Amino acid sequence: MLGIDRDRTARGALAGAAAAALWAAQQPLDKRVFGSGYDDVELLGKAVTRGPAAYPVGAALHLFNGALFGAIYANAAPLVPLPSWSRGPVAALAENFWLWPLGRVSDRFHPARDELPKLTGNRRALAQATWRHLLFGVTLGELERRLNPPADEPASAYEDYVSSNGHRDLEEVVSAAGRQV
Repeated sequence: MLGIDRDRTARGALAGAAAAALWAAQQPLDKRVFGSGYDDVELLGKAVTRGPAAYPVGAALHLFNGALFGAIYANAAPLVPLPSWSRGPVAALAENFWLWPLGRVSDRFHPARDELPKLTGNRRALAQATWRHLLFGVTLGELERRLNPPADEPASAYEDYVSSNGHRDLEEVVSAAGRQV
């Protein structure tokens, strides 16, 4: 049986909740940028209740979902054969495109479907959801990586993966160029 590290899981949940909070906090801005009223917090809250309680309930559900995703991610990410910086965005975008077709179910059966934007065929909402998942994934991946660094690597070391100029190290580039001359 696969062992679950409780501390790693809790730190992943914290990272996921923080990433979900950032997602929710920036939604008013992306609604204006994308020209779409699609709001995940509203969608979740109005599935459970109406009136003034809908948004706080939706926010709590959204944070819970982010924490759950983060807890699972923290245990699964080290097993994925991708560079650590890409795991969060890949996981979040995969979830987005895997679950997006459920918008059709929401359009048909959501208790507040008449108060919410239709998702089926809504390209603006899909672009908005993609942006939100990318933001969530980058944030989750980075926070989780810093909270749960591998034992053999410092939490801030990305030098082996990327650099600003596409090369690992200026000295390496210069020495390689000198050998080629």
